[in-house]
Amino acid sequence: MSGTGSSTSGSGLSRRQFISRAAAGAGVLAAPTLLTAAVATPARALGNGDRVPVLVIGTGYGGAVTALRLTQAGVPVAMVEMGRSWTTPGSDGKVFCNMLKPDGRSFWLRTETDQPVGYFLGAPYNKSISRYTGVLDSEHFADTRVYQGRGVGGGSLVNGGMAVVPKRAYFEEILPQVDSDAMYDVYFPRANAGLGANSVDQNWFNSASCYQYARVGASQAHDAGLNTVFVPNVYSFPYMQRELAGSAPRSALAGEVIYGNNYGKQSLDKTYLAAAAATGLLSISALHQVTAVYPAAVGGGYTVEMSQLDTGGNVVARKTVTAEKVFFGAGSVGTSKLLVTMRATGRLPNLPDAVGQGWGNNGNVMVGRANYLWAPTGSLQACMPVKGIDNWDDPAGPCFAEISPFPAGTELWISLYLAITKNPNRAAFSFNSTTGGVDLGWQASWTEPSIAAAKRVFDRINSAEGTIYRTDLFGVYRTWGDDFVYHPLGGCVLGQATDLYGRLPEYPGLYITDGSLVPGSTGVNPFVTITALAERNIENVLANDFA
Repeated sequence: MSGTGSSTSGSGLSRRQFISRAAAGAGVLAAPTLLTAAVATPARALGNGDRVPVLVIGTGYGGAVTALRLTQAGVPVAMVEMGRSWTTPGSDGKVFCNMLKPDGRSFWLRTETDQPVGYFLGAPYNKSISRYTGVLDSEHFADTRVYQGRGVGGGSLVNGGMAVVPKRAYFEEILPQVDSDAMYDVYFPRANAGLGANSVDQNWFNSASCYQYARVGASQAHDAGLNTVFVPNVYSFPYMQRELAGSAPRSALAGEVIYGNNYGKQSLDKTYLAAAAATGLLSISALHQVTAVYPAAVGGGYTVEMSQLDTGGNVVARKTVTAEKVFFGAGSVGTSKLLVTMRATGRLPNLPDAVGQGWGNNGNVMVGRANYLWAPTGSLQACMPVKGIDNWDDPAGPCFAEISPFPAGTELWISLYLAITKNPNRAAFSFNSTTGGVDLGWQASWTEPSIAAAKRVFDRINSAEGTIYRTDLFGVYRTWGDDFVYHPLGGCVLGQATDLYGRLPEYPGLYITDGSLVPGSTGVNPFVTITALAERNIENVLANDFA
């Protein structure tokens, strides 16, 4: 494919041609289908000494949007992804394993799973696995662990698919410098179209056995005077209906979610990345980890150093590539860590102090409740949530809570929730000169505002139902799952670490395009916001930086 292994020095298009093509392609992304081939790693990955016009680090939401819009405008794009390309089935004939029988495919270079619900009846519930470059990374810092997707498609491979647009008033609060009219009229709709968001048929939902847990959770919330809402998802609900009817292989109904979905899910490798690959101008080098970015000594652009890994995590090659422009899309944690390191080690010494600042956990906290025997939640549970409890307008503790599945394969009478709260605390990444790594200054006590907001919801439900919290799911006699993060955000906040479109002004040709731009919180699941913001930013960059 163009963009790999070539010595292309530029795009060869005029600024007017770029703008024309970008405008024509911006709203054009064929509706994703389940027959769309996943993006495979090209036969020839980036080679040592290659020079490319554009290199995108990471294949998650921001990187995928950037790659599509650039390739549609005629710009060859080389992407580098630390995880593998999830296209080859294992010995069981499936690409991904499920949650009930995890193996090496589940976690990134671990010998034991590190599940969000890591206990049951007070006993540890994690399982031994073989060390492998699995699809879900649980990266540990001093007082929190952060879940991240590893593979072509990034976090889209391992999340619950809830495609939620944030409340407009809150979006304007967190990103006041961004034109909200344009976001809600243009970029959020564009993002949802590109992601393949769809909504469950409510008549089907009302009788589907796999959503018994969601109906119970919604009914109990209503008993407590709380409001619930349906939320869209990128999982294909027509496919799920076929799963339940027995006419299609099961995925969401087979305990598949945080370790990947074999069917039904419209992840980025089947939407944005597949569309970019169809241009013939995209290449993806999987199992490549970028270790350094700095100005090239000769010929302009940036030198990018990377390590090629095998599936055991061993470095099998080291490569140096030159790129005229580099887009950082390694996620809130990956991008922040890399740039903080480059500043501290003198590779990019002029990066502003704001790089590494403003990180938050989107107010994440999990909790479980014990139901009575007459309120079963169902032994068959769809892993894609479709209902949320909306208590965001509570001034004493804004909270939006997913009614989450607990796909154990048997009846447990447990209601599980992931709460997203308005937590004001923000942490910073810092380079550790002793270890050569990067630390995150989040403190355990900083989750207290999230717990307090969640308690305002679930204390009310327990009071209305006469039920209690489960204290055996997140530790021994521990009620709240507040030591892990599903939704890392911030670290390189828009308009602080960057200009208003993700440029790093001190280094022309360097850009940020991922969740590190969002200041720590969106009030809902953040990937639609990340996608829409990336759509907005790349449109401006294409029009102004590719003359």
